[in-house]
Amino acid sequence: MLKLSNPELAFVLGRLLLGVNFLMHLLVRLPKLAGFRAGLVKQFAATPLPAPLVNAFASVLPFVEGGIGLLLLLGLFTRPMLVAAMLVMMSLIVGSSLLEEWAIVGSQMLYGLFIFALILYCQHNRLCFDRRPSPLAPA
Repeated sequence: MLKLSNPELAFVLGRLLLGVNFLMHLLVRLPKLAGFRAGLVKQFAATPLPAPLVNAFASVLPFVEGGIGLLLLLGLFTRPMLVAAMLVMMSLIVGSSLLEEWAIVGSQMLYGLFIFALILYCQHNRLCFDRRPSPLAPA
């Protein structure tokens, strides 16, 4: 039987939740990547961002999100991946702010708050490849 304290269990479940969320961004967008890119370029046409920059960002974003998600699921490089997730959220907030999509910015702020909490309690990371304690060891 696994012996995890409540903070450890909460962190692991939160890490897995965020990992699934980020990985799903890749899995859902991959089959329609060209449409995703074209949609973002069109959406940002009225902003000061140049279309080639938006196109490059849209091309890379799903893979960055998927990589972060996979590594969070594995619990590998957890702290750096949480920092990367926060940087992704900051870039998305910049874009949403340029579009004046304040409801979306609010949702992205909630992601940021969730990531902030995970970073704050990263010392409770268990069931991961970052550390290799026995899952049966007492908490």
